[in-house]
Amino acid sequence: MRFLMLMIPRVYQPATPADERAGEGFQPKLEDMNAMMKFNEELGKAGALIALDGLHPLEKGARVSYGKGEPVVTDGPFIESKEVLGGYWILQLKSKEEAIEWAKRCPALPGDVIEIRQIFDMEEFSEDVQDAIKDARVRVEETLGKKS
Repeated sequence: MRFLMLMIPRVYQPATPADERAGEGFQPKLEDMNAMMKFNEELGKAGALIALDGLHPLEKGARVSYGKGEPVVTDGPFIESKEVLGGYWILQLKSKEEAIEWAKRCPALPGDVIEIRQIFDMEEFSEDVQDAIKDARVRVEETLGKKS
């Protein structure tokens, strides 16, 4: 099973006092990054890690909202946000419980939150949906082949 672990850092949250929030030019502290890199290496050595990345603060992001008309683009920061993602891991694990155990081992800082979400596997879709996805993937791969 594949899982997405979403890091929701305290320093990105609107409810965090302004002087403690990540601002312009924010970078995690080296000591925090070293602890996180060690955790990531452990995930890699366990054969669980598929992908990971950190995300910039909201100020550098944008949201595209969909209604009845044209999509609306809003540049960050998003004042109405209650939770903001700061990074993610995609993991191959045997169970949600295993994902929870890995999340508990993460060197997160006080106030941080990790959300765990299972990623759909192809077998979970009906046959007609699987066929549509396979056809779409072929078309995307053909498009990628034309660009390289």
